[in-house]
Amino acid sequence: MQTSPSDNLATLDTASSAPRPAEPGRPRRPASPWRGRVMAAGLLLAALNLRPAVTSLGPLLEEVRDGLGMSGTVAGVLTSVPAACFAIFGLTAPRLARRWGLGAVVCAGLAAIATGLVLRPLAGGTMVFLAASGLALAGIAVSNILMPVIVKRWFPDRVGAMTGLYSMGLSLGTAAAAAATVPMTDALGGSWRVGLGVWALVAVVALVPWLFLARDRDRTSGSEAGGSEAGRSAESDTVTSGSASGGPASGASAAVGSGADASATAEAPAADGTAIPITRSPIAWAMAVFFGFQATAAYISMGWMPQIFRDAGVSASTSGVLLAVVMAMGVPLAFVLPRLAARLRHQGVLVVILGVFGLVGYAGLWLAPAEGAWAWAVLLGVANCAFPLALTMIGMRARTHAGVARLSAFAQSIGYLLSIPGPLLVGVLYQHSGGWGQPIALMAGFMVPQIVAGVLAGRDRTLEDEA
Repeated sequence: MQTSPSDNLATLDTASSAPRPAEPGRPRRPASPWRGRVMAAGLLLAALNLRPAVTSLGPLLEEVRDGLGMSGTVAGVLTSVPAACFAIFGLTAPRLARRWGLGAVVCAGLAAIATGLVLRPLAGGTMVFLAASGLALAGIAVSNILMPVIVKRWFPDRVGAMTGLYSMGLSLGTAAAAAATVPMTDALGGSWRVGLGVWALVAVVALVPWLFLARDRDRTSGSEAGGSEAGRSAESDTVTSGSASGGPASGASAAVGSGADASATAEAPAADGTAIPITRSPIAWAMAVFFGFQATAAYISMGWMPQIFRDAGVSASTSGVLLAVVMAMGVPLAFVLPRLAARLRHQGVLVVILGVFGLVGYAGLWLAPAEGAWAWAVLLGVANCAFPLALTMIGMRARTHAGVARLSAFAQSIGYLLSIPGPLLVGVLYQHSGGWGQPIALMAGFMVPQIVAGVLAGRDRTLEDEA
């Protein structure tokens, strides 16, 4: 019998997280302090590498286009590649993890990132550059889905703290690549190939601890990571409430934990098959559309925002820093928004507030892109924080672990598929209109369905209520 991707994600957590019985005559290896430190270092280093392949490109996109003879339309395809890879390769992550183990798959993902980042600067043409980017992004997609599951598995009594560490690393890597790529390029001779290639070194460094962690197939029990069954129970409440320690961060963050403690009655619909198919759930579709449009805005920002500022007369280095500001707004707000969302019965008000920030930012970008550049970057950075809000809402729209996993897989898979055309359309409009008026109008237009879907998804209902 074939299983859906959401089923794979749901069973990954339950099937492989149970402690394995010790083999006769072979005592279970005790946890050691250095192992926990290596795991924490690996988590942080991996998080730092899950966005530079994307955000290092935006500030140098003009040079890359000139060097490879790339049209605006093809550049639009390039900025759509991240969403496509997340939608396609992210679905394979649960099955690969069940076959080879979490550590081994994340290790392979980081190796793919490093290889793609090494090959990309060596490309002599557009197709090779796209293929190398796709390889790096495939590694990002797989690791992106599994890292939050690793947080739950290896740190069951410190989920909030380690999710906060992971979220911080993700945001810092995103902002650092945006801000530092152009200055490093200038310092290293001015070649865009060197400026992009230097990020492969960071990926290689991140790979080192995972070469050790990948060999440890026995680490499927949270207790070996210093956890306990009490910690396992506590983390359910921590993640679901979007705690101050970090809340959901990325990928399958919602699969890290469910809502409140699930009773046997609440678990029954998912266990006995009486739950409605996820494709018939209004909640699931609302979440998928909301996730898709916020992802569209994020990838348009990462791919095109520096070019918008550069065309308005802002320098390349300052444009990169402005993108870093957009991305860095997620560092503090990723800690605040989940806590606020958990206190509200209806998260629609937060969706509307973030949407208004986005509309005002786009209006300013259209009217005075250079004069108010810093203000627009801050406003759009706040609007982009719909991402942690969406992941928090996924965790609140189901009462069971299996329900959250199904909703997470469906909303993110469909959402990333919906986000693919957005950056491409921006590139096409930019190419054919010769300016940014029409593309910015399209970006602002995308905010309307995002707000509507988010308000619908934010209602105080769960998947189990639809059964």
